[in-house]
Amino acid sequence: MTASRPDPLAATRAWVETFVVAHDVCPFAGREVARDTIRTVAVPARDREAALLTLFDECRHLEATPEVETTLLVLTEGLEDFDDYLDLLEIAEALLADQGYEGTFQLASFHPDYVFADAEPDDPANFTNRSPYPMWHLLREAGLERALEHHPDPEGIPARNIAAMRELGHEALSEALARLRD
Repeated sequence: MTASRPDPLAATRAWVETFVVAHDVCPFAGREVARDTIRTVAVPARDREAALLTLFDECRHLEATPEVETTLLVLTEGLEDFDDYLDLLEIAEALLADQGYEGTFQLASFHPDYVFADAEPDDPANFTNRSPYPMWHLLREAGLERALEHHPDPEGIPARNIAAMRELGHEALSEALARLRD
């Protein structure tokens, strides 16, 4: 008997609830989880062109459905390598601008092996952008701006998150992320 892999969308929802919201990594996520305004979409990324087309389908979906605040595009296969992921992310961001979506939508990026350019791979701070699966978070700029206006210290969010991740430690964070995938 072989063990089945978890559903990437279920693992992502669990990550949002048990990590992002529970550790207040994004101080705005809890409200959207409670309001059920986060859309999750599985995107096989072996076909890069198809993955990019899905990104633009989601832009159009968000334009047509204002009750959905944001979309998590879970890249289920094909971008396991972090460098490959970054290459496609760069193309996606350029295409968003080319298609006139700059200022309307932005992409936040997450990957199981995410490493900030100025960080060591084992720095717990990297977990602010680590997720069970590679992911593009398509955000409405207007919604983000509204949320930031009501936050007492938006500039302090990254430093607070880095300190919280370092306090939790690499081992505990690695184990929690692995549990979501297994």
